[in-house]
Amino acid sequence: MDPPRPGPASGSGRPRLADEVYDFLLSQLMTLRIEPGARVTIDALARELGVSQTPIRDALNRLAADGLVVRVHLAGYRVAPQISREQFEDLVEIRLLLEPSAARRAAERMTPQQADELRSLLAEMAQPQEGDQHLAYGIFGRRDAAFHDLIALGGGNRVVRETLSRLHTHVHLFRLLYDAKVTNEAMDEHAEILDAIVARDADAAAYAMRRHILRSGERFRPIFDTMAAPGA
Repeated sequence: MDPPRPGPASGSGRPRLADEVYDFLLSQLMTLRIEPGARVTIDALARELGVSQTPIRDALNRLAADGLVVRVHLAGYRVAPQISREQFEDLVEIRLLLEPSAARRAAERMTPQQADELRSLLAEMAQPQEGDQHLAYGIFGRRDAAFHDLIALGGGNRVVRETLSRLHTHVHLFRLLYDAKVTNEAMDEHAEILDAIVARDADAAAYAMRRHILRSGERFRPIFDTMAAPGA
């Protein structure tokens, strides 16, 4: 992907440019083009991307809220380290505790409008992305997070939704592995969850979500085995 270019000087142009910078940086982080622990400075990014400091600052603040960068006093930002195996297993465990229940409640409580939004989001995720595939992977990761967030919203438990949102599970997981297999398999599993929710089958929705989380763990867990191998 080419770096974002400044849009119109009007107020309407600013949010668009800030979003472009955010998407660009997110794709760089999630596909490890900017490595964990690397220093990130606003001045350097502004020069590299040919934009002002304002959209850079806005994007970094959003990334910090996502847990992907950490602000360092008087030193700009650093890319957050990869999650450890222990943190990964903790994420899997908390997801298994919360998300099947959220899917069950969504099948019982989700409004027709929310179900339509979930269906539209899944359709967007299935559309092939032209251009830089690293950026497309980052966008898929964001939509994956939105898919799960909408299910939690449809379940009607605000505390569960806020808890899952604060974990930033999906950006951390997708940062572990850049692989089209991840997106293809996740799509099939998402479709099973959606079908169960739309059918108002609470048991099937909970089961499909649980299976999705377990399979997701199976896809990402070998990464830690590779990292722990001698010479890795």
